[in-house]
Amino acid sequence: MDRSYYIELANQGLRMPVGADLVLREKPNGEQIVLDGQRLGEVIAEAARRYNTPLAFPLMDLKIEKAALGTALGVPPNELDTFHFSGAPTTEDFEKVDAWLASSATPRMIATAEAIAYIAEKTDLVPVGMSIGPFSLMTKLLVDPITAIFMAGMGESAETDPEVAAVEACLALAERVIANSLRLQASKGAKAAFICEPAANLAYLSPKQLEEGADIFERYVMQPNLRLKALLNELGVDLIFHDCGELTDSMVREFARLEPVILSLGSSRVLWEDAKLLPKNIVLYGNLPTKKFYSDELVPPDKAVEMACELMAKMKETGHPFILGSECDVLSVEGCEDTIRAKVAAFLNCDCVQ
Repeated sequence: MDRSYYIELANQGLRMPVGADLVLREKPNGEQIVLDGQRLGEVIAEAARRYNTPLAFPLMDLKIEKAALGTALGVPPNELDTFHFSGAPTTEDFEKVDAWLASSATPRMIATAEAIAYIAEKTDLVPVGMSIGPFSLMTKLLVDPITAIFMAGMGESAETDPEVAAVEACLALAERVIANSLRLQASKGAKAAFICEPAANLAYLSPKQLEEGADIFERYVMQPNLRLKALLNELGVDLIFHDCGELTDSMVREFARLEPVILSLGSSRVLWEDAKLLPKNIVLYGNLPTKKFYSDELVPPDKAVEMACELMAKMKETGHPFILGSECDVLSVEGCEDTIRAKVAAFLNCDCVQ
């Protein structure tokens, strides 16, 4: 799609949450729906219609690719969420994963892809794919990636430090699984892909090392994502890039090299300041603190409106294309559903300066 499409959505004043989870949890059989492509597609379409957006976002489920990787390696289903590598993946591990990816997919991967096909074939909505980013997946594959990343920032390499070797091998394996997932979703009609890199933040990457010139952000975050961006270009799929972590200005500037059509940032960022860091052909998206919407103490209802109005007014002053929305997927919280929905409705419908 043409980049101008997203800019025009911003110029029209689009507001939207990533809200499929809210709709899914209203259903009595959500566990079954996520395994049924058509029914999942219907939920995704319902969310887009409810929130009046042409962009049909799937669930922001960042466990799917890890589960695929574990399945390829023979990890029992009940251990997929918790499994970690004890060292660097072996050549045999890579061969197993490659062989499995060539002919297999998990039920969740298949259902997500079929839901995208439903959106593409049965609706007039824009089908959007979803995947965790390679750096973030790598952090889920190791018990202690932070120490190893720090050692890499100190100059250690895969040849000199086995923990660094584990990080780099897991990162390579993560990239393969994600690339496969993106190809599958593109084959079913995805026009854009929402790649989520929440772990690419200052909790995992030492700001002091970055200031001193360490190349860990470039090697471990930018290079894998630049390769995925090149893949999406080949597939004719637009990149929507998401990072809700705590970031430096330099990191935000670097994300512009990925040339996303939309850059989605978390509530730790001041978007009207970030607008100064980015070219105007990248739409900024976010970044209301929707993770806290379950609590009236953390975010009173009137505060949600106040924040939305301030953000819209400040972004209008910048002249930067902007879509008001959530900082991540707006997750349903048991017992707080009405509270969350009311605050989402408030920021979607409040009478703010456009």
